[in-house]
Amino acid sequence: MTAQEFGERIRGYWGVENKVHYVRDVTQGEDKSRIRTNPLPKIFTIARNFTLNLYRDHMFDNMAQAQRLCSFGLDTLKQLFRMK
Repeated sequence: MTAQEFGERIRGYWGVENKVHYVRDVTQGEDKSRIRTNPLPKIFTIARNFTLNLYRDHMFDNMAQAQRLCSFGLDTLKQLFRMK
């Protein structure tokens, strides 16, 4: 493996870390979650991923801002579904 290939792999890893794991941990508070009883952790992980994909699909660059906007209620989320 060349140094360039190695660097691309490292950047690829950190891209996933920054786009998914960091957002779920910090913005969505996954690490603070006290949900421990199966199958709820898996269900909430799916819900968190779904919301991130929904935000990204609607061209939000800042996930914290998107979450604040959508936390005003279900009406805001319904509007996002209607936009497509």
